[in-house]
Amino acid sequence: MKYILSLFLIVGTAAHSFSQSPDKTIRKMKLNAGIVTGKLAETKEFYTSVLHFGITFENDFYLLLHTPDKSSEISFLLPEHASQQPLFHAPFAGKGMYLTIEVENVDELHEELKKKGVEIRIDMRDEPWGDRHFAISDPNGIAIDIVRYAPSPN
Repeated sequence: MKYILSLFLIVGTAAHSFSQSPDKTIRKMKLNAGIVTGKLAETKEFYTSVLHFGITFENDFYLLLHTPDKSSEISFLLPEHASQQPLFHAPFAGKGMYLTIEVENVDELHEELKKKGVEIRIDMRDEPWGDRHFAISDPNGIAIDIVRYAPSPN
């Protein structure tokens, strides 16, 4: 009887653990945003020379870039490429997307980009909640918000 009771307790505990809501389960995930574009060369030049991204991988139809600290990646894919499924054929239309890049010294990067002649689309500004940021856009029309977030109140 003790054996059966112990077995029920073990099975019940295991079942309860597996039935926990996904919010309580930590799952490792890595996000890589991908943009379909015919401007691979211009995109590569922009992200590597303007924002100091590195090249993780590239071939004739795909470009995978990483941030300078290698913590994040973004990919670019030629439209209508035969190796890809139709879902990934249509090119980005240049509207309705933005990226946020968090940096430690937003003022320094702002000055660097101005010296390079990069068009600043939204000039440096301080928000009431404490963030400091400015915005540019890439060759594909993707808005890029470059920000130093306000320190957390903790």
